[in-house]
Amino acid sequence: MRSWERMDQIIARVEHILLILLLSSMLLIAFLQIILRNVFATGLTWGDPLVRNLVLWISFIGAALATREGKHIQIDLVSRWTQPLARRIVETLTRGFSFFICCWLTWASIKFIINEIQMKNVLFSGIPSWVSEIILPLTFGSMAFRFGLRLMRSFLGIVRLDLAGAEERKR
Repeated sequence: MRSWERMDQIIARVEHILLILLLSSMLLIAFLQIILRNVFATGLTWGDPLVRNLVLWISFIGAALATREGKHIQIDLVSRWTQPLARRIVETLTRGFSFFICCWLTWASIKFIINEIQMKNVLFSGIPSWVSEIILPLTFGSMAFRFGLRLMRSFLGIVRLDLAGAEERKR
């Protein structure tokens, strides 16, 4: 389990660096576009599509990081009124569902990328459209990995709580 945790830390570090680089690039290109349009009455033809794609990348990397930190969107209604073991079971089921959905989205986005490669669509400046869309399977895969880690931790927590409860019932 420790090697999985270490891999998660490495992925998070790469995501943080990418987020900083992409956000800085996006701000620089947007600022440059404003200056070029307002001062020189021109602009970069590839600037606006690139900024839109950078927003896509930043959003998906941010979602993957939110998943890692446990700050992704979740509905926490049942766990407020349940006992610790039932709360762990609900958490495990929720994480299992999230893991399944992210695995399915990873698979679907890989199929989408394969389709885009076959269609040979171009984004701008001759760049294939699948290059910008590769973020989809990468981040959904990252999120699936993280939900899988949480699922394993939740399952182990249920086993520990159940064993502790069984020990107390014996006494």
